[in-house]
Amino acid sequence: MMIRHRDTLEPVSGSEYHDRKKCKNTIVMETKMKKVLIVDDDVDSLTQLTLHMTKMGFEVVSADNQKEGEELINAQKPDLAIFDLMMDNKDSGFILSYKFKKKYPEVPVIIATAVTAETGMLFGLNTEEEKKWIKADLYLEKGLRYDQLEVEVNKLLKL
Repeated sequence: MMIRHRDTLEPVSGSEYHDRKKCKNTIVMETKMKKVLIVDDDVDSLTQLTLHMTKMGFEVVSADNQKEGEELINAQKPDLAIFDLMMDNKDSGFILSYKFKKKYPEVPVIIATAVTAETGMLFGLNTEEEKKWIKADLYLEKGLRYDQLEVEVNKLLKL
């Protein structure tokens, strides 16, 4: 159950909801929050992305390494996954995407990475060959604007 302020639709904490003075300004929405899995070894990037996705209204589960990411993939099914590319290994994001898509082929995956800036290597999902071996629905360079991310996430989730 999601409790939101009536005027702003911002999430309201349980204690605010139970405060009788504030109760008149709240509405209860019987919607299940969509869940996003984020795996990124850059703590700053992980924190910022988690905050932004939470602000967008998503429940976020996260990990800061490939092993924990694999454990989360096996433990729960999210509605969307966002993986960094280079973590424990240079191909950690590709491995996570492959394992994720094998288990949940219908769930969208975004690879968000700074690999081009860090290595000069170019990746993308522009050709059929790239789409065969990069098991992701969207490839984004880090440093992306959050309004751009929001548009892309809404497209992938058909919101």
